[in-house]
Amino acid sequence: MLVGKAKRSVTLFIPPPPDETLTNVANKTDYGQYSDDYAELQEHDRDMHTYCTDCKRGFKSESNLRHHMNSKLHQPPIYLCPGRGCKKSFISPAALTHHFESDTCRSGMTREQLNRLVVRADTNNYITNPSRLLTGPLGWKEPPPSVKTWATERSWNGVEYECFLCNAAFRTLVQLNQHLKSPCHDDKIYRCPKEDCRVEFVTLSGLCQHVEGGSCGVRMFRRVRDTMESLTRGLNMLTV
Repeated sequence: MLVGKAKRSVTLFIPPPPDETLTNVANKTDYGQYSDDYAELQEHDRDMHTYCTDCKRGFKSESNLRHHMNSKLHQPPIYLCPGRGCKKSFISPAALTHHFESDTCRSGMTREQLNRLVVRADTNNYITNPSRLLTGPLGWKEPPPSVKTWATERSWNGVEYECFLCNAAFRTLVQLNQHLKSPCHDDKIYRCPKEDCRVEFVTLSGLCQHVEGGSCGVRMFRRVRDTMESLTRGLNMLTV
């Protein structure tokens, strides 16, 4: 435990970017500046130098540092999976939803089931795009069903295995079929709720990562935070 003022040690000196010499960087830094405590030093390094004091690692941008600070290296897994028989925990709503979407939850929850629950709950289409949804027999909006496709040896083009939907190439047939099983060719039913952004996503976890990353500033709005918290509470109420 540090007592009194904390001073940056030689081992915490920020490494120079590839395009600058050590002399140039030394003239720009505040090496030797005193902080009241270690927490203040950490905050200073993050805000002024995009540098993680704990990991002794610098980053090229604020976004890269933010993703690092939001990773499991610095965040506790406080989001418990509500699935029956599953005891896993995650560091964020995005990680929890990806757990469901990857079909690895012991409860049996799938990406299709999760999409159906979210679409039905989002009656005002705050995070879903109504133009990409279908109307079910009872009048409810429904996500388009995922089309099951798979490739055979006929996908070999003489050099590698080629996806007939997007022309992506793979070294093995197994890799191609993993690609086809993924949601990459599904409809983008989710979208950022910020009016001047509206980036679309195939998966709920993709939208959650976008919000958590804060790249467009959408997380600043209270309604968005409330929606994400409501979504998390809704997931926690599942008894699948």
